[in-house]
Amino acid sequence: MSANVEIDFTLNGVGRRVSVTPGMSALTLLRDVLDLTGTKYGCGEGECGACTIRVDGVTVNSCLMFAVDCDGREVVTIEGLASDPRAQRLQQKFVEHGAVQCGFCTPGLVMQANHLLDVHPHPGAAEVQRGIEGNLCRCTGYKKIVEAIQDSGSESVRSELTL
Repeated sequence: MSANVEIDFTLNGVGRRVSVTPGMSALTLLRDVLDLTGTKYGCGEGECGACTIRVDGVTVNSCLMFAVDCDGREVVTIEGLASDPRAQRLQQKFVEHGAVQCGFCTPGLVMQANHLLDVHPHPGAAEVQRGIEGNLCRCTGYKKIVEAIQDSGSESVRSELTL
């Protein structure tokens, strides 16, 4: 039987020290140990994107990442985007465009879209489609999601022009 391992990492801007079991996923760490339930368990196989988080600025499926691999890293969950004005605007655009139906996929899509807008602030439809291709949505058919993300990027253009 393997012993627990202590890891130190930054979670949503706050230093954390946590004991994890060998083989525990980052998703289990976030949801079951740290009670951050915004990151969703969808498939457990890295196919749906519901569990998308950022690790050192890169989006990953937390169901495929071992918790011990968070050691020394910066992890951001959907809860960590709460104070980010651009993420708030993105979430508002999801609501305005009707891109939220059941809402289960929304946290992962917002995480992925927020990253996409970091890399490509004003994406066209094709860039958005490529940028969210690892995130599955069963309800919306993606059209409204793509429009919301594009509109959020357009909104940031308007905001930059008014500065």
